[in-house]
Amino acid sequence: MALFASRRERRLWLWTVAVVVAIYSTLGLAGTLAEKLPDAGVLDAALFLLGMLLVGVTVVIHGVSSRPAGAQIGIALGVATVYFMVFFRMTLAERSHLIEFGVVAVLIYEAFRERMAQGRRVPMAPVLTVLLTGLVGTLDECIQLFLPNRVFDPVDIVFNILAAAMAVTASLALGWAKRRAWQSRSRSARTQRARGSGDA
Repeated sequence: MALFASRRERRLWLWTVAVVVAIYSTLGLAGTLAEKLPDAGVLDAALFLLGMLLVGVTVVIHGVSSRPAGAQIGIALGVATVYFMVFFRMTLAERSHLIEFGVVAVLIYEAFRERMAQGRRVPMAPVLTVLLTGLVGTLDECIQLFLPNRVFDPVDIVFNILAAAMAVTASLALGWAKRRAWQSRSRSARTQRARGSGDA
């Protein structure tokens, strides 16, 4: 049996690995950049807004169809509002964890969904996604034990798990709205066909 259920699943895992490598490779660089840049506040704000946009787009793309219905739009706006409020109550370091590991969680969860769509079994995919993302985040913190300008912080591990849980919950909510909209359109189409055949 092939390791991946489809080419799409393989691509999703490759993207996941690429994002994780990018997160790990910048661990030593972040502190150095902060020291070198004269106006870190403006850059921090710009990077935060870009990251918030990316995580929002990542979650919404995987949960909303090309023609979103009212429930999907409502849930997407709700997800965006929750992220917005949580981000602005956190420090910059905490926000970066929410962005980075939110994207990792969405990619992992989407890979599991693709695997299940191809007939493979993935037990408790949402829970497994949060656990795997938490493991990636824990390794991220353990690497920092060996870096002179970084500090191991167990609280960051909690933020990584929170980021994964938020991203998976958002994907589940958007997916539910998508299925509901599809079922509603299917019922409407069946009703129209039944009326058409009745008129004939």
